[in-house]
Amino acid sequence: MRNCIFTPLALATICSLAATAHAAEWTMATPYGDASFHTQNNKQFAEDVAEATNGDLTITVHSGGSLVSHGEIKPSVRRGTIDAGEVFLSVLSNDDPIFEVDTLPGVAGSYEDAYALWEATKPMITELFAYEGMVPLYAVAWPAQGIYTSAPLTDPDQFDGLRVRAPNINTQRFVDNLGGSPTETEESDIPTAFSTGRVDAMITSSSTGNSMAAWDYVTDYTDANLWLPKNIVFMSQRSFDRLDEATQDALMEAAARAEERGWQMSRENNETSLEALRENGISVSQPNEAVSAALQAAGDELFADWESRADDDAKQALENYREQRGN
Repeated sequence: MRNCIFTPLALATICSLAATAHAAEWTMATPYGDASFHTQNNKQFAEDVAEATNGDLTITVHSGGSLVSHGEIKPSVRRGTIDAGEVFLSVLSNDDPIFEVDTLPGVAGSYEDAYALWEATKPMITELFAYEGMVPLYAVAWPAQGIYTSAPLTDPDQFDGLRVRAPNINTQRFVDNLGGSPTETEESDIPTAFSTGRVDAMITSSSTGNSMAAWDYVTDYTDANLWLPKNIVFMSQRSFDRLDEATQDALMEAAARAEERGWQMSRENNETSLEALRENGISVSQPNEAVSAALQAAGDELFADWESRADDDAKQALENYREQRGN
């Protein structure tokens, strides 16, 4: 039998190869650009994971839809093409009405309410993700949604035929209820949509208006506090299962910190974004009585439609939230 003698260099090479084999490199896709606080939070999450695991798990965040389009992120994670992703939660509403509950006007009108709604619906959402082989990591709310227009919004009749950017089916239904013409447009395509006349207005947050320089194509922002929708970050169960226990624990601890940090970032971003809108010439105002009544009526119709489609589990989750908040 031949004796194997390893030189120090050979031993170092073997150890290096073992460490490389042990390390995991994940890809994560988000449709939001680098200016978005959501993307900034995701990148901090990736840095936290790399530091906590001593490089045993690294996550590369591909922003702005550069890896896959928004609509393909969840299917890609489900298939295992990518390891993790982020989507606007309500774009999943065709899968189950529970995914759109945070875009129902009047359900959660503050950060405290929005977080309580997430806590109440998280078990059901987690179960639905698990059924498809995925695991939620964290969810973070956007600031409350308002309406951007090219003139002061003072009369409900202004909605008639108005081409409004609506990023998900529930917002599209809401615009329909108002008498407008909803147009689905990704965040990255907003400037082009306005410049080519595909949209005249948009329903979105102060944050998106700021990051997309809304003052280049609109003049007014009606801070209507319609709802506080969420983004959800999730991963492949198979990718997670391949990690050792220590790495899994570090990953989930970093996710918990990312959720807490993200909600605080959202609050802070709302304030700075509103200030930026004003500084760049956008008039920020509250809806008047007539517009508020029209928004309420459209919201009531939207909620009735949701109730007609939601199953008992979704309705119970909403009821649990309302009982917890005393609504």
